Amino acid sequence: MKILMVLTSHDELGNTGLKTGFWLEELAAPYYEFKAAGADIVLASPHGGQPPLDPKSNSEAFRTEATRRFEADARAMAALASTVPLAEVSHEGFDAVFYPGGHGPLWDLAEDPNSVKLIESTLQAGKPVALVCHAPGVLRHAKRPDGRALVDGLTVTGFTNSEEAAVELTDVVPFLVEDELKRLGGRFERGDDWQSYVVRDGLLITGQNPASSAEAAARLLTELARAR
Repeated sequence: MKILMVLTSHDELGNTGLKTGFWLEELAAPYYEFKAAGADIVLASPHGGQPPLDPKSNSEAFRTEATRRFEADARAMAALASTVPLAEVSHEGFDAVFYPGGHGPLWDLAEDPNSVKLIESTLQAGKPVALVCHAPGVLRHAKRPDGRALVDGLTVTGFTNSEEAAVELTDVVPFLVEDELKRLGGRFERGDDWQSYVVRDGLLITGQNPASSAEAAARLLTELARAR
């Protein structure tokens, strides 16, 4: 079993002068879920190499057992420092694709044609795709073979408007994940703010927030087991 994890390369939080990137828990928790299941993991990002870490995600308030384990894991940190350029990967050779979030993906992965192609081709090949927190926003340009928006009519979740308001970035992000998924025809569901909430519709799995990371990964593994 081989899983591709796709991270952002974007590090500027709009015009705030602050840094952003990927959210560490959303990488670390799924990473160890996949490792425990015996998966081989490849990390990719638009620019390749070391992707930017949202510094807030590594502050003491947001550290978890998984994030501490990841930072102490020399092999994991080496893989993170040398992600594969996204243009050089495809769904071929992988059983599934997982997108951690963080605010960064709203600027680069949401507009990246290589990301769009990867999502579309993976699902068309009958393989699952999971995205967590802000990462469901990268579905905004993905389409079905008939040209309809990929999420049109599908049950999805993602970082909610109320969660974005709570972190005071509603007017900073290029779009709100909840609003965008609804605009595209997605049937948006949500749980309580900051609590794990994951939905699956066919081969598409989405998680609401950082707390949903491990559960989203577990649901992805369940889909892979069902397909065997």
